[in-house]
Amino acid sequence: MHIRDFIKSVPQLQSTALPGWSAQSKLAPTERLSMSQLTPQMIHKAKKAAVLALCYPDQEGQMHLALIERNSYQGVHSAQISFPGGRPEQGDQGLLETALRETQEEIGCPSCQVMMIRPLSELYIPPSQFYVHPFFGYTLETPLFKKDDREVAQILELPLKAFLISQITMAEIPIDNLTTLNVPVYEWQGHRIWGATAMMMSELQVLLKQVV
Repeated sequence: MHIRDFIKSVPQLQSTALPGWSAQSKLAPTERLSMSQLTPQMIHKAKKAAVLALCYPDQEGQMHLALIERNSYQGVHSAQISFPGGRPEQGDQGLLETALRETQEEIGCPSCQVMMIRPLSELYIPPSQFYVHPFFGYTLETPLFKKDDREVAQILELPLKAFLISQITMAEIPIDNLTTLNVPVYEWQGHRIWGATAMMMSELQVLLKQVV
């Protein structure tokens, strides 16, 4: 998808109703709570986080979606594929600023270059008890990516054309040395994208297909 066509689609992307759980649930692990099962108390107690689904053109003007592979660490999201993002810090003026700041820190894309399209549907992550607020934006030029070596193993550049035709498959994902889960995933160039990120990507995919 060329950036010219992407920009033309922005007004529709902003006004089209979000599919929400109907799209997210396609990539949800079996044990995942639906949003309708969440109580106000669970949301209130949850840790807040914000992420950015960032689209950008390559040198030929073809749009891509930025993802990161997180470094390995002692935690439930170790080495997973995700959108850039993280927890609010003191001084952030809202969760959108959190998403933009974290994106700049993790992949080097300046906040001032990001054109915001809209928020996407929030998502609760049971294993880590985060309530994630995703945002959707784009840049007009190819970012000069620079990864934060402390948090990011690599930056993945997924062509939007490939993303739009991505099919859902099932895969055994190791959780620890003794446990695996059979979960729905997106597969791309040897990477398996699953869990909360895949659920957010599913909503984004459905939204884009309705418009482009």
